[in-house]
This record gives sequence, C-alpha cells and structure tokens, in this order.
Amino acid sequence: MSEELEEAVEEVEIVDLEALSKQYEVKGFFTRFAEMCKGLGKPHNTREYKLARIEMQRMMAPVMAILFVGILLAVMIVLTAGAGAKKKGIEITIAQVENNDEPIEETPEEEPPDEPPPEPPPMEDVEIMVDNPTPGPVSTLTPVAAPPATQVSVKPATQDTVAFVNSPVKMKSMVGSRTPGSIGAATRGGGKYGDASTEAAVYKALRWLKKTQQPDGSWQSEANCHYKSKAACTGLAVLTFLAHGETPKQKEFGPTVKKAIEWLCANQKQTKAGTWTISDPGAEEYGLLIATYALCEAYGMTKNPNLKTVAERFLQRIVDNQSPTGGWNYGLRKESTAPDDISYGGWCIQAIKAGKLAGIHVDGMEECIKKAIKCLKTRNYNKRTGFAYRPDRSHYESYAGLGGVGCLAMQLLGYGKEPEVRNALNVMKDWRPNFDNGEKGDKSHERPKGSWSSPQYYYYYASQCKFQAGMAENAAPADQVAWEEWNKAMKAFYPSNMKDAGEIPGPDGKPRKCAYWVNKDRHSCRPVMDTCLAALQLMVYYRYLPQATLKADDEKSTTAAEAATDKSNDIDVSVDI
Repeated sequence: MSEELEEAVEEVEIVDLEALSKQYEVKGFFTRFAEMCKGLGKPHNTREYKLARIEMQRMMAPVMAILFVGILLAVMIVLTAGAGAKKKGIEITIAQVENNDEPIEETPEEEPPDEPPPEPPPMEDVEIMVDNPTPGPVSTLTPVAAPPATQVSVKPATQDTVAFVNSPVKMKSMVGSRTPGSIGAATRGGGKYGDASTEAAVYKALRWLKKTQQPDGSWQSEANCHYKSKAACTGLAVLTFLAHGETPKQKEFGPTVKKAIEWLCANQKQTKAGTWTISDPGAEEYGLLIATYALCEAYGMTKNPNLKTVAERFLQRIVDNQSPTGGWNYGLRKESTAPDDISYGGWCIQAIKAGKLAGIHVDGMEECIKKAIKCLKTRNYNKRTGFAYRPDRSHYESYAGLGGVGCLAMQLLGYGKEPEVRNALNVMKDWRPNFDNGEKGDKSHERPKGSWSSPQYYYYYASQCKFQAGMAENAAPADQVAWEEWNKAMKAFYPSNMKDAGEIPGPDGKPRKCAYWVNKDRHSCRPVMDTCLAALQLMVYYRYLPQATLKADDEKSTTAAEAATDKSNDIDVSVDI
C-alpha cells in the first residue's frame, strides 16, 4: 500500500475516533442547557430539535428538585424572620370584678394623690350581686430536716439568697396576686370598692412605716407603753406591706420588707423544751402568733424556703398547744381547764389559715381546725355580743367588740353561713369606724356596752367580716347594704383622720407625705399597731376574696388553669413576683 493511502486511512480513523469520543463526553449542566436551547430553535423535523426535546425531558427532574428546595428555603426564611420579630412577653388577663355598664380601661400605674377627694354624698341603699371566684392552690416544697435537739438561735441566710421565682400567687381566696392591676380594679370607686383617697392614705401609712423602721428591721411601741412586743409590731407591719403586694423585690418598699422578714427569721430560738419561739419580750403573748401569720403570707408570696422553715416551726407549736376544748390560751399553755381566750385564739386561727393557703401543712392541722370551730360554736358563742371573750359567764359582758373575731375565724375556715356568724353580723350591723372608745362621752358611733379599749382592734375584724358577707356570691341584701354603709363611712373617716408625719423621698426621689393613725384612748402609745390595723382595713378590697360560700369541709383547690378560666369574672394575674 502506498504511503499516501495509509495516511488517508489513518486520518479517517482519527476523525471517527474523535466523533465517537464526543458522543461519550460528559457535558456540564449549562452546556447541555445551551445545546437544548439551540436545538429547540431548529425546525421540528430536524435531528437537533428532536434531541433538544429529549434533553428537556431529562432536565425536568433536576430543575424541579432545585426549584422545590429553593421555594422551601424561602418559606422557612420568611417564617423564621416573622417569628423572630415577635417580642416575648408575659400575658396578663384582667377581667372585671363586677359587671358595669361602662368598660374599665387599664392605665399605667400612677402614684395616688396626696390629698383625698371631697367626701362622697350620702349613700342610697342598693342591691348588689357579686361573683365569687375560686382561686387556685399553692405548690409545696420538700419538707425541711428536723430541727436540732439542742437549744440554738438560728440566723438563716438573707432573703435574697434564694431566687424569687416567676410564679403566680395562687393562694386560695387571694385576689389576683396583689398587683397594681388588681389593686387598680378594686379601687376604681363605687360603693363596694376603694378609691383614690383610700390608696393615698395607704401609701402615706406605708411610707410612715418605712420611715419609722428600726435599724435592725423591727418596729415597736412607744417607750411608755406597757406592751412592747417587737415581734407583734414587726409582724403587723410585714402583713401591711404584703397586703399591698410589697415583697423584697419591689423598688420602693422592698428593702424595708426584706429587713423586717430577716428580723423575724433571725430572732427565732429553740427553748429548753424543744419548742420554737421568738427571742423578744411579749412574744409568748401575741408576738409569736402575728409573726407566724406574717411569715406564712410571706412564704406564700415568695416561695423562699427559709421562710417556710421558720413558719413551719412556729405553726407546729400553735397547733400542738391547742387546748383540749379547742381554743388557745396566753403563752400557748395547754391546760386541761382552759379559758379559751378568743382574742388570743383569733390570731392562732389567722396564722393557721395563712399557712394552709401558702401550702404549709403541719401535723394535726386538720383536726385542729375542726376543734377550733367546735369551740367557737359551743364555748365562745354569745347571742348578745356575737362571740364572748371567754366561755366563763363573768366575761360575757367584757370586751364586747370581740364578736368580729369569732365571726371572721368562722368565715376564714369556711363556715360563713352558720347561724353564729349570722348573729355576729347583726350585732356589728350599726358599727361605724372611730378612734374614740366612747369612754369620754363620744356617742357618735354605735357600739355595744362593755369595755371598748383600742377600737381599731375590733374594727380590723369588723371590716373583714362585713366585706366577707357583703361581697360574697349570692350575699343577702342586708349584708350587701351593711357592707356599703360601712365602706362609705370607712372611706370618709380614715383618709381624713391621719396624723401628719412629714415626708420621705419617694421612688422617683421626690418628697412624699407620711402619716399614721392612733387611737384616742389609754392605748394611744401603739401607733404602729393602730396604723397597720387601719391600713389593712383600707386594703380589704384586694387582700382576700369573699369566702362565705366555701364549703366547710372543702379545701380542695383548683388548678391554675381552672382558676384562669373561672366564670366568676374576677382577676387572674400571672406576674413576676
């Protein structure tokens, strides 16, 4: 074969190999896409057009997959951006306490005015229908270890060493959580509620208490007073601050409350007999009882376990030292022949109720409550005075104002519909607030005969009894009117009868007025007690709910969700406490 022919054959073979290799060449996506677009532009009967149609079918699957992923990513980005734009907040639901024709508008918290408004016009008798909510329970913590057997004086850690949790106050029968919202709803005016003047008076009293607190965190009566229990005065002051929703976290009064609670805890001590008390003169009288009451409420509002430990110790002693007949005696003496002093026992019952509300349950508490009710009904009851100071007939006519003690005790324990309570309310029907006991000829207010020293002590109970009965669900018209008439007199009397005590800086640094109350009788050396008792009356609107409709044997609490959906239209607030 000639050389020319061989070269020609080799060239043909090279061309064929190049064409064959191009057929198996792996083309990129964009190259295939470009060729497909080019082929689709050719006539339909050409080979290029047909190949382009085939290529388009092949590329549909990856193209759709890419588009689907892209659309999905875009949707996720939009949703994520929308969710991130929402601000995290706390939902607070406030419903009306009563059904008014005019809607209630929520307004920012404002300082109450220093000067009260003009005295309201004479009140007309009206019929009131009030819904009665059923609040929820309080969770409990793990019980603390048993106290040491030796005599010790314990000073626990400061009250801010344990975090105050974000949790709604769910104390059974407490209005909301004593927040500005619930206070505002209960002081919007009207015959059944407080108003701007009552709140102004409360603020003046709280600032006076802040101003007069001792450096160690306590309060006490004046030097010439025969009864100088720091524990009683400090416990009453703590109860007054707590009633206004003031815990150690609040800005203006938080440090005051914290120091006071620390004083109560730091002064606990164990006796040689192994029981617990407070190291303070007079503690074995009312001081220990009122301190226990205050610590139980403080624990219910803060969940600080330090408070629970001390409150449990004191509460157990109160329960263990109930008399065999169901009452209590001075010094917590458990006697076989007990006088069952109702004035002393009233504070025992209030402490037990507060402990129960806060979720503190000590041994024998339920049996103790049953015995206390039996004692009130069979030993302390007196038809003329409502309830007698002691069962001994020689005391039936003395301390006639103590009818409210037994009345409130039975209401708090769920026996508000009993005939003994009905009679006591009738006894108190015409009472009116006053600081004079009538011994000097002042007959401007109705009161029964007999000793009437420290009238604010009796009105403290009367205000709560009338509120409980008059604001209860399906309250009797007479109880509704009695509450409104008392409330009208109380709102006019207390704000206008305070004693000026200068000023202290407010939360904004501006000067704020301070004032206090004091009785005009021989016990005028106890302004702390009188101020606290009067202020607690002006906070009765939002401190506790009416309980007269509670079943006597039913202490089952609803859950937080049930409380939130309760049809009673009262306030259910979940806030940072």
